[in-house]
Amino acid sequence: MPQQTHVIVGASLAGASAAAALRKRGFDGRIVLIGDEPHLPYERPELSKKYLRGEVETPVIVHDEAFYADSAIELLRGRRVTGLDLDARRVIIDAETIRFDRLLVGTGASPRPLGVPGEDLPGVHRLRTLEDADAIREAAARASGAVVVGGGWIGSEVAASLRQLGLDVAVVSLTPTPLEHVLGAEIGAIYRETHEGHGVRFVTGSRVRRILGTDRATGVETDDGRRIEADLVIVGVGADPRTDLAVAAGLEVRNGIVVGANLETGAPGVFAAGDVANAWHPFYRRHLRVEHWDNAKRQGRAAAASMLGEPTSYDRIPYFYSDQYELGMEYTGHALHWDEVVIRGDREARELIAFWLSGGRVVAGMNMNVWDVAPAIERLVRSRSAIDRDRLADPDAPLEALAPAA
Repeated sequence: MPQQTHVIVGASLAGASAAAALRKRGFDGRIVLIGDEPHLPYERPELSKKYLRGEVETPVIVHDEAFYADSAIELLRGRRVTGLDLDARRVIIDAETIRFDRLLVGTGASPRPLGVPGEDLPGVHRLRTLEDADAIREAAARASGAVVVGGGWIGSEVAASLRQLGLDVAVVSLTPTPLEHVLGAEIGAIYRETHEGHGVRFVTGSRVRRILGTDRATGVETDDGRRIEADLVIVGVGADPRTDLAVAAGLEVRNGIVVGANLETGAPGVFAAGDVANAWHPFYRRHLRVEHWDNAKRQGRAAAASMLGEPTSYDRIPYFYSDQYELGMEYTGHALHWDEVVIRGDREARELIAFWLSGGRVVAGMNMNVWDVAPAIERLVRSRSAIDRDRLADPDAPLEALAPAA
């Protein structure tokens, strides 16, 4: 039998994790990992945190260069895939083509544009890549003030880092509290209070109408006429999956590349993983697209198993983390709707666990400055059982006992 070739488009965390997992699972054919960035595959979470603040000089790389050579993984850096020919089973890179037996698309996501005048002025930045972080860090070194547009995870983390670098920071957001779309107003208020305690100013209830300035950005103007001056503008209003290649190839795309629980698309032998994948989740009985480090790493490994024909059903409960100032948190679950939020612990001391309940059942939990409880929270979510809210709120009722009992 001729040697098989497995091609991975996107030298991301998902792609690099998949390549390593293929070798670990015994695949001895050709592996080609293609990325449009010039760097070794790296992890993005610290780009908005320690790396942006200059506390570390390099991002965390997934594997060192020797790993790819020793594992016989062909890593093509700084190469852009221009097309996928699924009928001929070829990946097109400029004038070159690479035949594949199995294909994994892990092209990630791109920062969402604001779509307002002045967005392309010098001094306006977005954060996704290492180069983006370098540019923001360099600009912050000579800036006096910054406006962060967006109160989501990237916006909140960047605002915290810029404030820790000594800049005057204002956050422009539609919602009264940051992270409200995920955490709700009650928990979002904790983050707002923390940011304000560190000197961040919030401008809420309005959208940015335009970026001010002629030769470079000098601030923003909101749709209710407010002007916020700053010589550095960060746009953090979400990300869109990079699906251009998939659309052109005829794959089903709906908020990402649509895949089953085994991460395979409707085209046999073609898979997707990471930020670009909208995957069927067996636990939630719906498609989910999750943008986070944990999902990218684990989905990449799961995709590798599926590429090798191993029975795979990816049902990881969504998990993510964030660090802002003295607040460290982990969030486990997926709460689109909830009836109430139950808090266990000390809100004022910022040491607590919050539970989002729907119909008396825990649909998500977040531990803030409380550690080693995420597995117990996951068991509570998976149980789908009604939990006594008083016991849930009682710090003396061990979660380890509640979860198995559920």
